[in-house]
Amino acid sequence: MFDRAQWFLAGMSIALSVQLSQPVAAAVPVGKVVQTAQTNSSEAAAKALEEGFELYNQGTADSKRSAIVKWEEALKLYRQAGDNRGQAVSLLGLAKIYDDLGEKQKALEYWSQSLPLSRTLGDRRWEATTLTSIGRVYSELGEKQKALEYYNQSLSLSRTLGDRSGEATTLTSIGSVYSELGEKQKALEYYSQSLPLTRAVGDRALEAATLTNIGSVYSQLGEKQKALEYYSQSLPLTRATGHRRGEATTLNNIGGVYSELGEKQKALEYYTQSLPLTRAVGDRAGEATTLNNIGLVYSQLGEKQKALEYYTQSLPLSRAVGDRSGEAITLNNIGNVYLQLEEKQKALEYYTQSLPLRRALGDRGGEATTLNNIGNVYSELGEKQKALEYYTQSLLLTRAVGNRGGEAGTLHNIGGVYSQLGEKQKALEYYTQSLPLFRATGDRGGEAVTLYGIAYAKRDQNNLTEALNDIESSLKIIENLRTKIASPELRTSYFATVQDSYEFYIDLLMQLHKTNPKSGYDTKALEASERSRARSLLDLLVESNANIREGIDPDLLQQEKSLQQQLDAIEKQRIEAVSRPNPNATKIAEIDKQRLALLEQYQQIQALIRTASPRYAALTQPQPLTLPEIQKQILDENTILLQYSLGTNRSYLWVVTSTGVTSYELPKRADIETAAKDFLETITSQIQRDIPQQVAQASANLGQVILQPAAAQLGNKRLLIVPDGVLHYTPFQALTLDRTTGQNPNVPLIIEHEIITLPSASSLAILRQNYADRKPSSRTLAILADPVFSPDDERIKGKITQATTEKLEANNLGLNQSLRASNRQWPPERLPFTRQEAQTISSLFPSASSRQIFDFDASRTTATDGNLVNYQIVHFATHGIANSKNPELSGILMSMIDDKGNLVNGFLRLSDIFNLKLAANLVVLSACQSGRGQNVRGEGMVGLTRGFMYAGAQRVAVSLWNVDDEGTSVLMQKFYQKMQEQKLAPAAALRAAQMEMMQQEKWKSPYYWAAFTLQGEWK
Repeated sequence: MFDRAQWFLAGMSIALSVQLSQPVAAAVPVGKVVQTAQTNSSEAAAKALEEGFELYNQGTADSKRSAIVKWEEALKLYRQAGDNRGQAVSLLGLAKIYDDLGEKQKALEYWSQSLPLSRTLGDRRWEATTLTSIGRVYSELGEKQKALEYYNQSLSLSRTLGDRSGEATTLTSIGSVYSELGEKQKALEYYSQSLPLTRAVGDRALEAATLTNIGSVYSQLGEKQKALEYYSQSLPLTRATGHRRGEATTLNNIGGVYSELGEKQKALEYYTQSLPLTRAVGDRAGEATTLNNIGLVYSQLGEKQKALEYYTQSLPLSRAVGDRSGEAITLNNIGNVYLQLEEKQKALEYYTQSLPLRRALGDRGGEATTLNNIGNVYSELGEKQKALEYYTQSLLLTRAVGNRGGEAGTLHNIGGVYSQLGEKQKALEYYTQSLPLFRATGDRGGEAVTLYGIAYAKRDQNNLTEALNDIESSLKIIENLRTKIASPELRTSYFATVQDSYEFYIDLLMQLHKTNPKSGYDTKALEASERSRARSLLDLLVESNANIREGIDPDLLQQEKSLQQQLDAIEKQRIEAVSRPNPNATKIAEIDKQRLALLEQYQQIQALIRTASPRYAALTQPQPLTLPEIQKQILDENTILLQYSLGTNRSYLWVVTSTGVTSYELPKRADIETAAKDFLETITSQIQRDIPQQVAQASANLGQVILQPAAAQLGNKRLLIVPDGVLHYTPFQALTLDRTTGQNPNVPLIIEHEIITLPSASSLAILRQNYADRKPSSRTLAILADPVFSPDDERIKGKITQATTEKLEANNLGLNQSLRASNRQWPPERLPFTRQEAQTISSLFPSASSRQIFDFDASRTTATDGNLVNYQIVHFATHGIANSKNPELSGILMSMIDDKGNLVNGFLRLSDIFNLKLAANLVVLSACQSGRGQNVRGEGMVGLTRGFMYAGAQRVAVSLWNVDDEGTSVLMQKFYQKMQEQKLAPAAALRAAQMEMMQQEKWKSPYYWAAFTLQGEWK
């Protein structure tokens, strides 16, 4: 019955990717043995064995668990019958299945029971294969010398028998042990003996595994391209043999190489192909590996919390299957995240858990990595000598195992310590040892960081010109790596991690400007500032004008559509969950977790669409504007650009006119942040905002810091302001200057200036390109206002039953719990003045060309049905939600209830906004905090504004804080009156409306009129 049963008696050994050190490693299938149930076995035993085999062949974790039951039954029956061969087959099956499931100790027990039976039966080939399997388990459990003992016994038997297949299998396994012990050349010797044997016997699965292992060694030796060559030979073989576990391993390893080459997006693509395969075959160790590696990519791209999520999924899996190597690596990587989050003691706790595991395993490369990272902690704690002790231990080990990447990282870190100790020449010695190693291993990110370190040390030696060359080389690499990330979200987070390099570059240029004021270094610094900001927005704006889905595989587009539908469905589930009389907080939290996971998948699919799109590939990466281009394309004689760059030691302001540029040195970032936060708190505080003296003092304090140096240049010209850091939250129009020599001393800036804010000067240039040849929309105004949020709303009363009312009330309670990140009070109250606002505004436009959308119709469905593309102005008057942690969950609150009293999805999320198609000259978000979001270093405010710009808006009017309902209504009415009756451009109209508001006693506090700012086109 079992002549068709073939057992792979050993699975794959997978090492995980580790920061600064250990790359992904080997996959070792080690042989197969055919066993036939003896004809004299009992029918019941044979039947159970056959049924177990059929279940095993289904390949799922559940079916394998069911097979265990059948094989345990067969083993018992064969023992009763005294059938040694039947027992041996059953034991082998059980060992194999526990091995597949990652339960190594249990697998070892069954193989150990099988070994004496194979000897009793005199089947030496079987004995050899079992020895190899036992050796492999010991290897995976970290007992490398014991593994070698069993492998050498097996190798001798295979050679005696002339079993070339078994010999090849064992040679590959021995090579794997030597690789893990850091003896890479010895590993290659064994692999190179195995490879021709696998080909001679036609064992394509083992050939694939050996190729993968050779690739792993070359990867660890820093020869990444050579590694990819071997992996690319292995992958089609694993697929041809249907060996999904081997395929998953190879995909994982290819991802590891791309990660180390700095191509993080490509790495994620391979990891996300590997992960479902490991899960499908029940390979928990492989699943843990891939989860860890995904976490590592997110960590390196600056997504620390996301990295922790993956690590905390990986860790219990490694522990459950007894994979101490995987456990040690994940503990190390969790420590890395906590160190980057500046939780130094917590980082040290994880490193000190990892270190003894690595030593027990004999993993010298991994030990070196963790020693290096402990050194990082002590360096951060200011204990530089202790840091050097750990780095020195690490360096010796990395050299001993031939890990050039790890050696480069540790040399760099030693250089960093000496730099911080003021020993710049010694720092340079270590950096210059590190640099060629990073280059040799293809680690472009490491090369960029080391060039930055070299530039820093040379700057401190007053060798400014050489420092400039080095930092420019570093930034060139950073710019290249940035373009290899297709996901806008990951591109943004990566760019935030490299902002120190841009800050250093700008500061260095401005120091050179001090010594050579006529050499144009201040111009170069301005252009560097422009290069350092809102780059992902520039990419998105260029992309928005191209149909990147043209020519895409329909299956990929279907996956995107499916995820959109799942996102809609999960939103409805959440609303249903929070609408219950007693909302289950655990259930709501689980739904929120699922929603974030779906958003991540959605972003990954969109990244795949971008990388596969011929249109996207053909797009030219947008280059930030130079000074002459800014002056020609953006400015005129009545307009000035004020661009800020906040720095650790000092900050800068550039004032750019159509004919020149002037630069100013400002206080350090921390001082500006203090003044800016004090100003914002003063004008938004319910207690302080109506006390003119306190508002004036806070306004004057900040104005003195960030504007006063340039006051003489401002005149009464239009100001285009490109803020940085905390200044993105600042209402510049409410700041005051000391103009004692002018006619208007100490009055708000808005009195003499029209003010527009921009993410960058370059963003306006691309916006203008996008709509330069766009035909005007056929209709003028669409206004969505006064949605229905609550069952207490008079518009819903009488339409629904008491039971539904209770559900809706509970819904609002749940919203209060699930949307606290928005810092808003829930349940959301009706905004009665939005209706008055909408009616007054609409009366200014011909009824035939405008549309008022109120009540139940002011819904997400209406906003996304495609009809808004027909309007020149789109106005939302409702509640806004700004999520500073997950900006993709920011949005606008539309009707939560339909006209029949049913709960509906009323959240117009940022992802929905990106998918809108607009041709609007103006979008007005008459809502709270609509101009806020996540303030990402280097990118600025990531929120609703960029979504509407991507969707097609030329300019967007947004608010910076929770605005007053009535005050906002008054402001908006005046704003539209100025546009329609006085024919003012939107920027000028907003200024005129705000100035009129501040003249009225009721509204004179900046809290009522200064929240709204215009972003985008000012003409």
